[in-house]
Amino acid sequence: MERHFECTACGKCCQGWLPLALDDAIAHADRFPLFVLWTPVRPGGKSFDLTARLGVVVEPKRKKKAAVRVTAFSYVPSHLPCPALLSDGLCAVHETKPQRCKTMPFSGARTEHDQTDLLIPRPGWECDVSGSAPVVYSGKTIVARDEFARERARLEADAKVLKPYAQFMLAGAHKVRQDVDKMALRPQGGHVILSFTTLTPRLPQVDIQDFAAKQLRVMESFADLTADNPEHVTEHKRYVEQAEEWRQISTA
Repeated sequence: MERHFECTACGKCCQGWLPLALDDAIAHADRFPLFVLWTPVRPGGKSFDLTARLGVVVEPKRKKKAAVRVTAFSYVPSHLPCPALLSDGLCAVHETKPQRCKTMPFSGARTEHDQTDLLIPRPGWECDVSGSAPVVYSGKTIVARDEFARERARLEADAKVLKPYAQFMLAGAHKVRQDVDKMALRPQGGHVILSFTTLTPRLPQVDIQDFAAKQLRVMESFADLTADNPEHVTEHKRYVEQAEEWRQISTA
């Protein structure tokens, strides 16, 4: 079966959470509110084996296990635009935009045969999936695969940092393990979100003072953006707390 797809630059997909390769997160620390996202996937779930290889495996109950994907991400409320989105729907950082954006609509975090649903535009998106758009997926094989391959390579490289980080957190932080196990057991799934400060000690290339100053400005900006909005109580609380963490680091 063939799938057609072409981006129309409507900007509708440029909203909400954005998973990031580590080097993209570091490069855009002055723009994105950075956190660490943990996402359990059950056996039989989409790309379980790949998730287990790139992430970690937990066993919250005997004979039950879950693979957990761990990734840096930009934590923006679901219906708010990406900080890099311009009013005309184009990207302000097009030349240096994250690999995740370059690979769209495909995902290097999934196996190649598990991409079909990503080619179905969500309500309101203006992607061209008509017969006149290019064929991008045929027989569950990606036709133009360069960006997909680049993203997968970045994820493989990141796993060398994120796997030991995740293993350390699961072994040493009881609350993290408890929350991850809880999400792994939920039928509807879920996510665990941690401060990016838990990860920075494993990023020796980062100038922590400079990074903290950048993130402090971003968190303060998003705290202001979400203040007094009942829809964003959870996000606002995280931005405020994270701003205080970065403030302490930047002034240490």
